[in-house]
Amino acid sequence: MAASRIEHDLIGDLAVPQDVLYGVHTERARKNFQITGTPISSLPDLVIALASIKSAAAQANADLGLLSLEKRDAIVQACEEIRAGQWHDHFVVDVLQGGAGTSTNMNANEVICNRALEILGHQRGEFQYLHPNEDVNMAQSTNDVYPTAIRLALWFAIGRLQGSMQVLCDSFARKATEFADVLKIGRTQLQDAVPMTLGQELGTFVTMLQGDQARLSGSAVLMQQINLGGTAIGTGITTHPEYARLASAHLARISGVPVTLADDLICATQDCGDFVQVSGMLKQIAVRLSKICNDLRLLSSGPRAGLGEINLPAVQAGSSIMPGKVNPVIPEVVSQIAFEVFGTDATVTFAAEAGQLQLNAFEPVIACALLRSFKHLGNGCITLAENCVDGMTANRELLGRNLECSISLVTALNPVIGYKMATAVAAEAFQKGLNVRDVVLARQLLSAEELDDLLQPAELLQPREYPEVAQR
Repeated sequence: MAASRIEHDLIGDLAVPQDVLYGVHTERARKNFQITGTPISSLPDLVIALASIKSAAAQANADLGLLSLEKRDAIVQACEEIRAGQWHDHFVVDVLQGGAGTSTNMNANEVICNRALEILGHQRGEFQYLHPNEDVNMAQSTNDVYPTAIRLALWFAIGRLQGSMQVLCDSFARKATEFADVLKIGRTQLQDAVPMTLGQELGTFVTMLQGDQARLSGSAVLMQQINLGGTAIGTGITTHPEYARLASAHLARISGVPVTLADDLICATQDCGDFVQVSGMLKQIAVRLSKICNDLRLLSSGPRAGLGEINLPAVQAGSSIMPGKVNPVIPEVVSQIAFEVFGTDATVTFAAEAGQLQLNAFEPVIACALLRSFKHLGNGCITLAENCVDGMTANRELLGRNLECSISLVTALNPVIGYKMATAVAAEAFQKGLNVRDVVLARQLLSAEELDDLLQPAELLQPREYPEVAQR
């Protein structure tokens, strides 16, 4: 049997494996919450945030003379190792847990404490020299540590998602430039509308994504408001009067996040409204990404019995029974990410609403849902850019033929021949299988020169004056 050590808590004695940095509280939680099989180590931003907070707290307490410099230095070194990516595999509590995140906070306290004990030259579990609750958790409660950690983790995640979205924006922007001269027919309600360029169509996606990138920055500002120092319910019980200010200043320096204390720590301890707003922002991004993917799938449908206006790169075989079939699997997977985000938004909404009185006990599922959505959306943006948009091509000849025979070109003649006559021209062209130009010439409504002017590509893509209207 593997060596173990005996530790004691409120419930009693429990054997903890000797080779782990966590302790009795974590071991009980590991056994109690066998839910998803996904440990909090799968959320590295959250682990790094926890280590940043513990380091800031130790430094603030040492500044106030409440923690020895020797203990401070050991705690800070342990936290820096975790922030650098070490010891994450010892954060083993399931991401879904009861207790408002207490098990996660205890897991962090114990890992940091045992590693700090080693730094001080002691054995794991020799808490008489350094204690996970008395020292590592000094002047803290799960109720201010955990929500602050979530906010830091989300701040990191927001920046990462903005970067991934920029990769996708750049990809669409390159294609918009490449196809700036490719005329095509736009569509409304899946019916032929008026001309545009393929570059304009793809450029619209850039505008959508850039707008959401900018709005994400507003969400990041919300995450900078923390309740660290509020402890149990926001009143700051067990802390020095200067602790909250000092700890927040240290945290800003350590994490690189410009955190500030919330004006009302009691409110900040119980309210999850900011998380709902972030979730709503993610849902909006997901809606737009899925809409973009719907368009790509539709425009590339076929290749011969669909629209077939663009070609998406073939990345894998599409059927186990139909040879040669290729499917738009990249847009499909990104849409599925969007569907998942829609569901997690509902989860966040319910969890935020379910809090009672001075605390919301359901922040673990909020953290899990949001951080997962950020990760998947970011991966989806990169995948869509690199495995789909970058390799997109246009069927220029088909687009040109579609434009030439489109009845919707008659819209450009409305200001000159009037809506009623334009309708008659459209009806005749449709019924006889003719193009608009031939019908207009046959009816002697306009000369060939006038039609050339009215239907020239540059004039079809922007507003123009129609001085001839006054003469007709």
